[in-house]
Parts: sequence; structure tokens; C-alpha cells
Amino acid sequence: MGKPSRQLAIAGVLVAVLCWAGNALVARAFAGEIPPFALAFWRWSLALILILPFVALPLWRHRAAVRHASWRLVVIAAFGIAGYNTFLYSAAQTTAAINITLVNTCIPLMTFIFAGLLLGAWPARRAWWGMALAVLGLLVLICRGDWQTVARMEFNRGDLIMLLAVLDWALYTVLLRRWAAYLAPIPPLALLGMFMLLGVPMILPLYLYELSTGAQLLATPANLAAIAYTAVFASLVAYLGWNNGVKVLGASTAAMGNYLMPVFTAILGWILLGEALQLFHWFGGAMIFAGLLLATLPSRSQRAAA
Repeated sequence: MGKPSRQLAIAGVLVAVLCWAGNALVARAFAGEIPPFALAFWRWSLALILILPFVALPLWRHRAAVRHASWRLVVIAAFGIAGYNTFLYSAAQTTAAINITLVNTCIPLMTFIFAGLLLGAWPARRAWWGMALAVLGLLVLICRGDWQTVARMEFNRGDLIMLLAVLDWALYTVLLRRWAAYLAPIPPLALLGMFMLLGVPMILPLYLYELSTGAQLLATPANLAAIAYTAVFASLVAYLGWNNGVKVLGASTAAMGNYLMPVFTAILGWILLGEALQLFHWFGGAMIFAGLLLATLPSRSQRAAA
């Protein structure tokens, strides 16, 4: 595998996490304005509308490969399109952002475990040490430098929903790798379009149920702009970058990128919202970056073989 393709894959994962950090800010800002299932449904519906003209013909040309992948596409779409963000948006209604971030730290660990069980690809010892260092850095950010914050935290139903989201995303990431041979013949953009075609109908019943409870989405310019961001950046751009990262780097390595989300969220909050970056931001962020480097840099023997 060439060095440029690996660098492109790493860049794709970083861009994906950056887009999802923006998604977290949008979800936090519009939690009281946009119902969770409405946000999930219209996000993916708009993304599908935007991508469909570009993928309809490639999907038709690769229909044999689509048939060959068959039910595997349905399973991945259920986890990646219908599952994770629907769980996350639902969890945000009943739990604090700090709880969501803390539960989200389990994603790389769950991905490591599923990759070992389903792929037989247990990470090297250095990757575990790198993950541990990144977790400590993340806890510094979450606690804002005060470790007693963890002791004061309370968990509720939303946290359990977020745990389901974590398991969901870890399975999505690992299955992309496990079934790579079935997915590879389908061009990346067309593959994402196929996932959307299968995933949006899965969200529709949840959205209809939400409407039946009286929840409404007001078509204000701000709400529409929020949905547009999630459709273009958190869906199209992020998923293309993430899927390629998993394909090239492997599920466990790509999953380590999730630790950068609170770092990017803090930076975006500083740039867009004027929130000051404090010492614990820099210290925790440095620990996360060090952990990622420890876990993902090729070993001496790998560099010699390259």
C-alpha cells in the first residue's frame, strides 16, 4: 500500500471527525428546535437527494456487485445510516453533552474488541497503550482539569441509548472491513448512495411515530441551514472520508480518530462561538495526539519493509 494512499486515508478520517465535531455543535445548538428523528430523517433524505444524480448510473452499471453484496448492504446501512445518529440524537434529549462524550470514548475500545472477534485482528500492544493515553487526555478535557467531575456525574436512560450508539458504530466500522471484498467493486460514492437508499426507509417509521406524538419541525432558515450542514458535511463528506479510512487503515486504527472529536469541538467552539481555550484543553489535546501517534505510527519493522 503506497504512502500517499495511507496519508489520504488519515486525512479522510481527520476530515470526518472534524465534520462530526461540527455536527455535535449543531445537535447541541438545535436540540430544542429540531426533534431527533426529524433531524435524522431529513439529514439523510437531503443527502440522498443531493447524491442520487451522481450515483444512479454507477449503481446500475454495478448492479451485479450490488446483488452479490445483497443483505450485507442492508446490515451495514442499518448500523451506519439508520442506527448511530438516530441513537445519538435521541440520547441528546435526555442526557448531558459531557455524558455523551464520556460514553463515546468507548468507541475505539469496542472497535478493537469487535475487530479482534470478527476479523481476528487484535491490535498490537503499542496500540492499547496509545488508546489508554488518549483516554486519559479525553478525561482531562471532560473533567476540565477537575477529576471530581467524574464522581459527581449521574447517568440516565439517555446514557444507555448512547451506549447502544457506541456498539452500533463499532459494528458498522468493523463490518465495513469484514465485508470489504463484497463492497470493493462498488465505487465509494455509489456505495454510500446505496447505503442511503436502504437506510432512509428504516428511519421513516421512527419519524412518522415522532410526528404522531405532536413533535414538529419548523422550516426556519436556521433549522434548514442546520439540516443542510448535517446532510453535506456530516453525511456526504464525513462518511466518504471515514469509509475510505477504514478500508485503507483498518477498523481499529480509524476508530482511534474518534478521540479527536472533543479536541475539534473545542477548537470550533473557540473559532465560531468565542469560547476560550484553557490550559486543560491544550494539555488534554496534547495527550490525545500523543496517544494517536503511539497507536498509529508504523513500527520500525513496518518502516523498513515499506
